[in-house]
Amino acid sequence: MEILLSCLLLIAGFVALIKGADWFVEGSSGLAANFKVPSVIIGLTIVAMGTSAPELAVSTSAALAGSNEIALSNVVGSNIFNLLGVLGICALIHPIPIDKTIMKRDYPISVILSFVTLLAVGLGFVLSGNFSETGMLDNVGEVSRPYGIILLVLFVAYIAMLIIQARKDRKQEDDVEPMPIWESILLILVGLLCIIVGGQFVVDNAKKIAAAAGMSETLIGLTIVAIGTSLPELVTSIVASKKGENGLAVGNVVGSNIFNILFILGVSSTIHPIAVNLASVLDLAVLIVVSVITYIFAKSGKLGRPAGAAMVALYAADMVFAILR
Repeated sequence: MEILLSCLLLIAGFVALIKGADWFVEGSSGLAANFKVPSVIIGLTIVAMGTSAPELAVSTSAALAGSNEIALSNVVGSNIFNLLGVLGICALIHPIPIDKTIMKRDYPISVILSFVTLLAVGLGFVLSGNFSETGMLDNVGEVSRPYGIILLVLFVAYIAMLIIQARKDRKQEDDVEPMPIWESILLILVGLLCIIVGGQFVVDNAKKIAAAAGMSETLIGLTIVAIGTSLPELVTSIVASKKGENGLAVGNVVGSNIFNILFILGVSSTIHPIAVNLASVLDLAVLIVVSVITYIFAKSGKLGRPAGAAMVALYAADMVFAILR
């Protein structure tokens, strides 16, 4: 009976996710039309921050509890899934045109941030001076509080840059009357609430079903929980792509990755420095390699189905590697 209830709640969660994403994308598009800015800017800001709410909640809660080792793996795992899983699945469903501005400005920022964070982990270990107290395999570095503060300052600067760019890129008036601003905001808020609640329903009940099927907690954490916190990005990007809002779809993924590092990792490490183990260092290295591979695929200006299939296969291989190690 309990498993049946979990299955029904799982289905309800998916329905809430899909409908919430539909409203969220519609409201975001309406907001872009009202303020006459490209949808890609809305995707990089409002949509990216909204869909990263689960990651923010997980990492902030862990940091406040003083046990935020999960914060880095949460951010890195989500970013890998966003690039390979979200973009790969979207490309399989429908080829995605890639915005040139994102490729020239935002995507390189995302890759550089991943690389600098990897360097900062090593620097944090050196500055901590815990050589004698720390086992190399258990703790090989640290995301320090000063680095967290730097990330938050960079986050403010990045948002300011996007606002300035949005003012320059205002679209000309067209004959289509956009929906009222209040309606756009209401759709965004209600859609986001459905996405977050639906995502939580899916994760919680999928964990119960998986546990009943005999899956280990480690395997559940590496699969269901990791993918579950990225469900908002996945569903929102798929819905946006099917509605022809490719700027929202791609901007959501790249913006979420930047937001995850600058804001979520910044807040978490500012609250409490993050100890980093060897597995997280390997995952950071994987994220950098994945970012470069995705960039090569997207450089042609479009992510087609062959690239999407390759990206999904790469994510499956990374999941197998994570489970086996």
